[in-house]
Amino acid sequence: MTVAIILVIVAALALVVILRVAVSRSLQISPDASLAGQIQPIDIVAFRNLIDPAENHYLQRNLPVAEFRAVQRKRLRAMAAYVQAAGRNAEILVRIGQNALASSDPHTAEAARRLVNDALWLRRNAIFALLRIYIALVWPNSALAAASVLDRYQQLNGSAMLLGRLQNPAAPMRISAH
Repeated sequence: MTVAIILVIVAALALVVILRVAVSRSLQISPDASLAGQIQPIDIVAFRNLIDPAENHYLQRNLPVAEFRAVQRKRLRAMAAYVQAAGRNAEILVRIGQNALASSDPHTAEAARRLVNDALWLRRNAIFALLRIYIALVWPNSALAAASVLDRYQQLNGSAMLLGRLQNPAAPMRISAH
């Protein structure tokens, strides 16, 4: 009995490590292109629709169980794609902010510090949200917490726009489609 419990615990820990490695690799960015050019704008309205609990309840009430699970898995995969894009954008914005920290202008340096802090928080939230989404793919009725990613992403959008305006007012930085 004790051996079985130990094996289950070891298997669970191994699964967590594997998921963490997979998630962190999916959020990495390519070092080849320019940083700002690598930002993938996210459709905030579509993302908000995917994480809306009312929409989820509506689908659950109006679809047969098997069809709801299939639709929910598709929605979870789409949600994972949005969260991965948000995480990659956050990583890019961390680098952009770090480059701007050395600015002699105190307003730009402060905006860069705020951008780095917001982007780091979003990156952390994205990793945890992806883990919850992958778990929910196995149990489609599980509660999700991707809303924190969306909220942080909108906050990050404001920080990125402020830094972009301070550095180059003619070319604002946008990380969302709406």
